[in-house]
Amino acid sequence: MTHHTAPVDWVALTAAARAAMSNAYAPYSCYPVGAAGLVDDGRVVVGCNVENSAYGVGLCAECGLVSSLHATGGGQLVAVVCVDGDGNVVMPCGRCRQLLFEHGGPDMQITLASGVRTMHEILPDAFGPSTLAAYGATHAGDRDRGGEQRDG
Repeated sequence: MTHHTAPVDWVALTAAARAAMSNAYAPYSCYPVGAAGLVDDGRVVVGCNVENSAYGVGLCAECGLVSSLHATGGGQLVAVVCVDGDGNVVMPCGRCRQLLFEHGGPDMQITLASGVRTMHEILPDAFGPSTLAAYGATHAGDRDRGGEQRDG
């Protein structure tokens, strides 16, 4: 993938999030959300929330965005914006912050009501792939023994 270096067009990205929000399926909460993300190769991917009568199995807009990211070729998110039914910028929920961190990394930018921030700023000391890799590197022998604990 190429690394995206052009300035982020937040106006266009917000418009894409608003367009995605208009397709949200939110009959239970009546809180439609749209999300748009700029990918490192210049693509824009979008998602909207999709609720379900079994409330816990609904999908946030950011879940749809990440699914779209991978369905259209993968890559890394560079910038993201999420909007509510009025088109106002909103902060992703905690679950989605983790999801965005996984697919954008600490330098991914996100616009919030308070301005543009990096994922590192809104999710400091995040748990991510590097956390698992570091743990795995120090516990490789545990896997070789079937996960059994070492004595002393």
